Parts: sequence; structure tokens; C-alpha cells
Amino acid sequence: MVSRRERLLKAPKLSSSEEAIRVKRKRPSSQTETIGGKKGKVSLPVSSSVSIQSFPPELLDHIISYLPVRDVVTLGESCRYFHEVCDSEAIWRRICKRMTPRLKEEGSGVRSWKRAAVLNHTKGLYFQTFGGRRRILSKTVTPHLSHGYQKFLATKDHLFILDYTGTLFFLKNALVSSTLGQIQWKRACRCVTLCKNVKDFASDPRNDTMYRKYLYVLASREQASGLSRDLHITSPPCDCVEVYLQSTGMRVFKMTFHSSMKFKQILLVGQETERALLLLTEEGKVYSLLVNESQLDQPRSYTVQLSQRKISKCWSHMVVKRIYSNQSSVIYITDLGAVYFEVHTAGVYRDLFGTLHAFDPLDLQMPLALSLSSKIVFCSLGYNHLGLVDEYGRIFMQGNNRYGQLGTGDKIDRGEPTQVQYLKRPVDIWCGLNHSLVLTHGTDPSKEIHGCGCGAGGRLPGWQKGSATFVKLHIKVPLSAKFICSTRECLYILASYDIEETSIYRDLPAGKSQPQGTDGEAEDAQACEEYLSQLYRCTSLEEQIAKMREIVGEMSLFSFQRDFFWEALNMMHRSGVQKETPK
Repeated sequence: MVSRRERLLKAPKLSSSEEAIRVKRKRPSSQTETIGGKKGKVSLPVSSSVSIQSFPPELLDHIISYLPVRDVVTLGESCRYFHEVCDSEAIWRRICKRMTPRLKEEGSGVRSWKRAAVLNHTKGLYFQTFGGRRRILSKTVTPHLSHGYQKFLATKDHLFILDYTGTLFFLKNALVSSTLGQIQWKRACRCVTLCKNVKDFASDPRNDTMYRKYLYVLASREQASGLSRDLHITSPPCDCVEVYLQSTGMRVFKMTFHSSMKFKQILLVGQETERALLLLTEEGKVYSLLVNESQLDQPRSYTVQLSQRKISKCWSHMVVKRIYSNQSSVIYITDLGAVYFEVHTAGVYRDLFGTLHAFDPLDLQMPLALSLSSKIVFCSLGYNHLGLVDEYGRIFMQGNNRYGQLGTGDKIDRGEPTQVQYLKRPVDIWCGLNHSLVLTHGTDPSKEIHGCGCGAGGRLPGWQKGSATFVKLHIKVPLSAKFICSTRECLYILASYDIEETSIYRDLPAGKSQPQGTDGEAEDAQACEEYLSQLYRCTSLEEQIAKMREIVGEMSLFSFQRDFFWEALNMMHRSGVQKETPK
């Protein structure tokens, strides 16, 4: 019997042309594709070995640019090849131009087209009303000219939105009352650009929108020089505070500062007739001035005195990073994570600290340091309680707990920060009048809102009677939710995802995760021995001081203790340098 291989060897060899004809005839008829209509049909052969990588790069970029943003991101996570293709700036530039045609690359603060496209795709302002029958999450109308959402403020009838390019939008008559007595969004509202080059804005810090009569805007303006009328000479940009009437958007007052003073945050504290305007400079200094809101709408000009706050006057070395305020108190967070309090009324002081021992009614600007063993990254200040979040993502609550708004499981007031054990690494925290809200990640990529305290008026959806512990609220939270805010009528959720943001938390050391006791003391002693061995390995004084600064940052100390050790190390370093320099 002859095998198949022997038959093939004995078969006569074909020429190259005959071989090509044979291969062409063997090609199945199903491997052709018809392109065109009835009049002009063209049949093109389709090779079975065609790959997506054989497409021209320009054609592939053009095809991908027509996909939705979510599909482009998903395609980029499929393999390494598509990750490089979908990360191209050319693709994201086309996508961004298709979404926001008027967005320009120069002068808009956009560092990446991908960042711009994701910001505009995920931006949104959602709200859920507390009263009425409808308990669904609604989305507001998006201003087409906005570049992402950075901050917002709700007043009685209007909304103010600040985007990432520093443009402040005024949504007139956005919130109206329906026949059922609930607040709803008016689709036919008028969107107006209020002003540009805005750094920050603020209004009355109370949760009731009825009190928000004026809007204070911190902006940067170019001042025209009066040296010559022919030459268009402009002086350096100056920071100014412009006051707008929130009902009409009309500017009623303006304060201009010297060009050498650059501010980054503005806040209000106090009553209407004795309103204190707080301004935080880029160097970390706090200034204030008194404003009488009853005289702002009068057509006259007067000079206001800008003075340095006591926290910056007495502690000149201290750098304030962030300020939080309510009607009668202020919180300062330094660059080292220390927290300082400033309380102006005895009742709020008693609610926050449980005593009037250190309260001085004659010196209301004297800051009081909170005893914390870790660095605080952000916080929220309610009327008589507050929430703190440290660098490890732990939540601490303090103050009045009459309605269970601290989430500790009871209704006992706390005069010191108390940790909430079952919530960690929050996205945002909000302390209202008598309730608290926490925006956090769920078990899957989704996000959840947990609340505690008084549930009257539907302010805790799903928990009408309230809760003394943090419970999951019946709210469908968007994936890109970033900030939460609650008023008397609505719960607001601001959504906008920035791909350049990094995590502000770090892992909790093993020594701090266990309670204090014999085992904890043994581990602390072992850690101190390891620190000493590291100091012995240092060869110079500068290395020893640098290592000691790192060790102090890792040790579980109170904020004022850490500040003391760091300042002492700086003094030792300066004295050592002076001794080493030759005279």
C-alpha cells in the first residue's frame, strides 16, 4: 500500500503560474465582501489573516475617536497594544473637541486632552429632595461651556458652579417648588457666566439657603495702568473680592488688594452685621476684615481694614493649609496636619468640648489645638459637631450628640475626637445641623452614602426615625461622585473625576492598628530600638536630624508634640550649621 506522502512525492511538480491559479481556485467564494449600492458594487477579497494591527494608525485613531469615553477607556484596558493606542493625545483631542468644541488648549489650564475629556464626561450635579413623594436622584442641566465641576453652591432659587478653568456659572431660577410642595429642577433655567478667573467663592455658612443673600467671589483681575493713555500698559494682576447679589447676579461691592498679596481661599464667619471675611494666602497666612452686609447695597465707597488673624500673628512659623467655618467657629488645618479651633460663642464651645474651662470671651481669636496622634487631611464642620479624617483614612467625630449625629452608637456628647470604627477611607464627609453624611466606596466599584443623626424631614432617606450609627442611605450614587452637601430641602452630589488626582491616604502601620496594652507597649519598645539602630548608622549630624524627623513623623504623637519636636530639630540644625561655618 502506498502512503499519502509517497503519492505526493511522485506527483508531477507544477509551475509557479499553475500553482497560483490552483491556489486562487481553492479560495472559497465566502471570503469576498461587497461594498457599495446597487449601481456600483465592488467585491474585495478578505484575507483570513487580517489583523487590527494592520490598519493604518490614522484610520484606527479616527475610528476610536467616535467611541464613547467609557468604551475608549474599556478598550484601553483590554491589552497592551490598545492601551498605547487609546492613550494617544490625538484620539483624546478629537473626543474632547467633539464633546466641547469651544474648549481651547492654550490658557485653559488643561494639561492633557484625556483629562479634559474625562472631566467633561463625568461632570454632573445630582440632587435628591427630602420632602414630597418622589425619592429619586435627579441630574441638573449641564452648562455646555463648563470644563468639569470643581465646586458648587446652592442658594434659595439659584445654583453657582465653578469649573476647572476658573469660570463661575450662574444658573438662574434653577430650583422651583412644585405643586406637591417639593423642590425640583427647572429644565428651562437660564445659564449665565457670572465671572472668570475665579479662585474661590463663599456665602453664608449656615445650611439654610434662606440666609445666603450675597455671594463673595475671590478672583484675579488685571489692573489698567494710568501712566499713559496711548500705551496699553497693564499692572500685575491683583486679587480682589467681588460681592454679588445672589438673587440677580449683580455686583454690589468690590475690594481690591495689593498685587503682592495672593490668596487661595475665602470664607465667612459671624452674623450679618459683623461678618468676618477670612482670606488664606498662598503662603499659608490668614487675614480677616469686617463687613457689614446691611451697607453693601448702598451706593457709597469706604475703606476696610485688612488685619492678620491671631493664628498667623502669634505663630508666624505656622503654615495654614485649609480653613473650615460655620456661623460661630473656625477650624485651621496646617501643612503638618495639626488642627486648631477658634470658637466665638460659649454655647458652641460647650457643645464641642463639654466644658468652658479654656473659653475666653475677651479673646475669641485665640486658637485651641486639638489632641490628635495623626495627620488630618480634611474635615467638615457643622453647627455644634465636627468630623475629622486623618491620613490613614480613619474618621473621628466630636461635639454634641443629642440626635446621634456622631455615629458612635449612642447619644453621649464627645468632648474629644472619637473614632468611628466601621467606616474608613471616605471620599467626602459632611456635617449638617443635626446629622452627618459620609461618601465612601462600596464593596464593588460603586459608591455609597452613609448617614446618622436626626431623620426628620427625610434628611436620611430610608431611615425616617434616624440612627445613632452610620447606616447606608437609599440613594443611588454616581460612580464619579466627589462631594456631598446637604441643605434643609435637598441632598446634593457633585460628580467630576480627575485622572491626575492621587490618593491622600496611606496604609496604617501595624503598631497603630492594635489597641494599647502590654503587647502594644512591647511593639513600641521594639520599634524604638529599631529607630536607635537607624540613628547609629547615620554618619553625620544632617543625616541624624533628617532621620529623626522621619521617625517623629512615624511615631504616634499628638499634633502639638510633633510640632514641638520638629521645631526643636530645626533649632538644633540651625545652631549646628552656625558652629560649622568659619568666622
